[in-house]
Amino acid sequence: MSNNKLRMQEYWKKNLKTLFILLSIWFLVSFGFGILLVEPLNSIKMGGFKLGFWFAQQGSIYSFVILIFVYVVRMNRLDREFDVNEE
Repeated sequence: MSNNKLRMQEYWKKNLKTLFILLSIWFLVSFGFGILLVEPLNSIKMGGFKLGFWFAQQGSIYSFVILIFVYVVRMNRLDREFDVNEE
Protein backbone atom coordinates (compact mmCIF):
# COMPACT_ATOMS: atom_id res chain seq x y z
CA MET A 1 0.00 0.00 0.00
CA SER A 2 1.26 3.46 -0.79
CA ASN A 3 2.28 5.89 1.92
CA ASN A 4 -0.40 8.37 0.85
CA LYS A 5 -3.14 5.75 1.11
CA LEU A 6 -1.96 4.81 4.61
CA ARG A 7 -2.01 8.47 5.65
CA MET A 8 -5.55 8.89 4.32
CA GLN A 9 -6.68 5.78 6.21
CA GLU A 10 -5.19 7.24 9.40
CA TYR A 11 -6.89 10.57 8.64
CA TRP A 12 -10.31 8.92 8.31
CA LYS A 13 -9.69 6.80 11.38
CA LYS A 14 -9.07 9.96 13.44
CA ASN A 15 -12.00 11.72 11.77
CA LEU A 16 -14.41 8.89 12.65
CA LYS A 17 -13.06 8.73 16.20
CA THR A 18 -13.76 12.46 16.59
CA LEU A 19 -17.28 12.03 15.19
CA PHE A 20 -18.00 9.09 17.51
CA ILE A 21 -16.83 10.97 20.61
CA LEU A 22 -18.78 14.14 19.78
CA LEU A 23 -21.96 12.25 18.86
CA SER A 24 -21.67 10.25 22.07
CA ILE A 25 -21.48 13.46 24.09
CA TRP A 26 -24.46 14.85 22.20
CA PHE A 27 -26.44 11.65 22.85
CA LEU A 28 -25.56 11.71 26.54
CA VAL A 29 -26.60 15.35 26.93
CA SER A 30 -29.79 15.25 24.83
CA PHE A 31 -31.15 11.77 25.51
CA GLY A 32 -29.40 10.91 28.75
CA PHE A 33 -29.77 14.17 30.66
CA GLY A 34 -32.92 15.36 28.91
CA ILE A 35 -34.92 12.10 29.09
CA LEU A 36 -33.36 9.27 31.07
CA LEU A 37 -31.90 11.23 33.98
CA VAL A 38 -34.48 14.00 34.08
CA GLU A 39 -35.95 13.03 37.46
CA PRO A 40 -32.66 12.98 39.42
CA LEU A 41 -31.52 16.18 37.70
CA ASN A 42 -34.79 17.92 38.56
CA SER A 43 -33.74 17.94 42.21
CA ILE A 44 -31.10 20.53 41.23
CA LYS A 45 -32.17 24.06 40.32
CA MET A 46 -30.32 26.34 37.91
CA GLY A 47 -31.52 29.90 37.38
CA GLY A 48 -34.85 29.06 38.97
CA PHE A 49 -35.48 26.08 36.66
CA LYS A 50 -35.08 22.38 37.34
CA LEU A 51 -31.85 21.12 35.76
CA GLY A 52 -33.56 18.19 33.99
CA PHE A 53 -36.04 20.57 32.39
CA TRP A 54 -33.21 22.94 31.43
CA PHE A 55 -31.26 20.16 29.69
CA ALA A 56 -34.37 19.01 27.82
CA GLN A 57 -35.24 22.54 26.67
CA GLN A 58 -31.99 24.50 26.38
CA GLY A 59 -28.97 22.47 27.45
CA SER A 60 -29.05 20.03 24.57
CA ILE A 61 -29.25 22.89 22.06
CA TYR A 62 -26.35 24.78 23.67
CA SER A 63 -24.33 21.58 23.87
CA PHE A 64 -24.96 20.85 20.20
CA VAL A 65 -23.80 24.33 19.14
CA ILE A 66 -20.65 23.98 21.29
CA LEU A 67 -19.98 20.55 19.77
CA ILE A 68 -20.21 22.06 16.27
CA PHE A 69 -17.48 24.57 17.15
CA VAL A 70 -15.36 21.83 18.75
CA TYR A 71 -15.76 19.76 15.58
CA VAL A 72 -14.68 22.66 13.36
CA VAL A 73 -11.56 23.34 15.45
CA ARG A 74 -10.67 19.64 15.65
CA MET A 75 -11.14 19.07 11.92
CA ASN A 76 -9.07 22.14 11.02
CA ARG A 77 -6.22 20.79 13.16
CA LEU A 78 -6.62 17.33 11.66
CA ASP A 79 -6.66 18.75 8.13
CA ARG A 80 -3.43 20.65 8.79
CA GLU A 81 -1.82 17.59 10.38
CA PHE A 82 -2.51 15.48 7.29
CA ASP A 83 -2.02 18.35 4.83
CA VAL A 84 -5.53 18.17 3.38
CA ASN A 85 -6.56 21.66 4.42
CA GLU A 86 -8.26 23.96 1.95
CA GLU A 87 -5.71 26.76 2.14
